Amino acid sequence: MNLILTIAWRNILRHKGKSLVIGVILFTGAFLMTVGNGVISGMAAGIEKNIIDGFMGDLVLISDAQKSDNILLPMMGASIEPVTAYREIKGILAAQPYVKRFLPVGKNLAMVLDESTTAPGYAYLLGADFGEYRKMFPDNFTVLEGSYPAPGERALLVPTFARDEFYDFYNIWFLPAGGRVVKENLKKEALANFPTLNLSTSVVMMGMTSGLNTTNDIRFPVTGINRYGALNQIFGHFCLVDIESYRECLGYFTAADMAAQVPREEKKLLELEGSDLDSMFGGEEMIVSTAKKAPKLKAEAPKEAKLAGDGVYNAVFIKLNEGEDYGKALKELNKALAGKGVRAVTWNKASGPIGGMALIIKGALFLFVMLLFCVAVIIIVNTLTMAALERAPEIGMMRAIGAQKTFIAGMFLGETAVLSAVFGGLGVLAGIAAVKIIPLLKINTKNDMLQLLYGGNFFNPLLSLPDIALTALQLLFVTVVAALYPMRVAVNITPLDAVSRD
Repeated sequence: MNLILTIAWRNILRHKGKSLVIGVILFTGAFLMTVGNGVISGMAAGIEKNIIDGFMGDLVLISDAQKSDNILLPMMGASIEPVTAYREIKGILAAQPYVKRFLPVGKNLAMVLDESTTAPGYAYLLGADFGEYRKMFPDNFTVLEGSYPAPGERALLVPTFARDEFYDFYNIWFLPAGGRVVKENLKKEALANFPTLNLSTSVVMMGMTSGLNTTNDIRFPVTGINRYGALNQIFGHFCLVDIESYRECLGYFTAADMAAQVPREEKKLLELEGSDLDSMFGGEEMIVSTAKKAPKLKAEAPKEAKLAGDGVYNAVFIKLNEGEDYGKALKELNKALAGKGVRAVTWNKASGPIGGMALIIKGALFLFVMLLFCVAVIIIVNTLTMAALERAPEIGMMRAIGAQKTFIAGMFLGETAVLSAVFGGLGVLAGIAAVKIIPLLKINTKNDMLQLLYGGNFFNPLLSLPDIALTALQLLFVTVVAALYPMRVAVNITPLDAVSRD
């Protein structure tokens, strides 16, 4: 082995030009592979962080009646089944030590209606208690116009992306009540029509469900215009509304409906047996004295029923404590909620194609970098093959004095391995340095497609030990593949070939 490596190193120094070409290719490939793996890991971590911290948490509770785990952007806007036992579920969630915070929400599609058009538009509604929502996701968006709604206020927050979509469909520019047009926030087409801009401070929506409940047309006052800190094109499909208005729009029971209990006197009447009921219609007691005041019928509802938490939701977003194991938490939570009509799923399942987008882009980037390596392999193979043919007399002489084919093959593999270790290793180190430096540059973007690649609004590639190990394996694969054909050419050179070439 030492002899092979010594001869390999000597040949590298003898053929500096070709060795340098191969070395530069290996360095570039290793560098790009390292940075590429860093970008892939950073993107996946960024998407995960922004969805978990900014939109839906680590786990999501959905109804057992829900067929698909994908509730974020389901196919054809399919309605999400309601969760009706939140009061009971709430106590179970609060008792779990691994649960940090949770937020019940309503989430479904609504038609956007307008008197001037015959065809309706569509928007996703996310109903929640504004105070609790802010505690769960304190920094996920900025209110650009208007104000953040007060807890309990009937209100609607329209994301900039949804507002732009509404303008394209209705030619209406939505503003918060009492607000003014901010030219900096106008989309290009709206700015061109600024003098004749059609303005509105409210929007009429009608909920869409596949159940038996009847939906309603609700006029929502626009309280504010918001922009999400990252992935605004994805999250910007969702208009945030107060939970009671959401329930009215979707035709669900509201907290007020839950509070409207049957009066005590009517409840007694309904509980009477047949004989007792007949006795009420005989005797003098049927005549009520005018001197006596008839009992006042008053709904007596428990204090808790006046809370919005008593109504219907579609999901519960859950954040876990830092470092909790997803698999373990999911298993324990589903065990605790057994028989309650709900199931817990992970964020990537609940977010559907958005959760899988990281894998898709990751696969695309991986294939791109591997394509670069394939090009590098072709160049290295060609260079080493030419070197083998040029050294035919030397190889033939070595074969004549007893060198075995395995020795010749080992010599070529050793040369490639040394070049790969030196130049490839330098490429990996340079890639690690680049991945560490890039976040310090604070490269940011507002482009939605680039934000998918960045994993957020900042370009923040990450490298872990598994990523570096993957780069080393890829480099090893390239080394072996690149050396196979030149090795075959070299071992097939005979002493006679050497004489004939001379």
